[in-house]
Amino acid sequence: MSISVPDRVKVLIVEDSEDQRTLLRRYFERAGCAVTVAETAEDAILAYSRSTPDLAVIDLVLPGMNGWDLTEQLRADRPECVIAITSVLDPADYPASEAILPKPFTGAQIRKVLRDFVPKWSAQ
Repeated sequence: MSISVPDRVKVLIVEDSEDQRTLLRRYFERAGCAVTVAETAEDAILAYSRSTPDLAVIDLVLPGMNGWDLTEQLRADRPECVIAITSVLDPADYPASEAILPKPFTGAQIRKVLRDFVPKWSAQ
């Protein structure tokens, strides 16, 4: 008899700051997620074209294509993906998304986004 193990929640982190990328990766991995990181929007598009994430965490200020444009592109390409915006900018300026993670964020805020917006996570 085999027991079915649910797939881990796949998270795509798009962040150009190495410190913020490392922190986000650590928080999501501690929450049991499979994490892919991208430094640019262009790298993120390549990543999600290979494997659709359950959740994408997008910084707004990125080199090349910015986070606003990436959010719009991801929404068009992968409408099933939950989007969380992270930035030091005023949340009133964020593009439409399911969740926000204003910087600085905490592990508790990361888990709340998972719990509130990624039902598959709470089933783990």
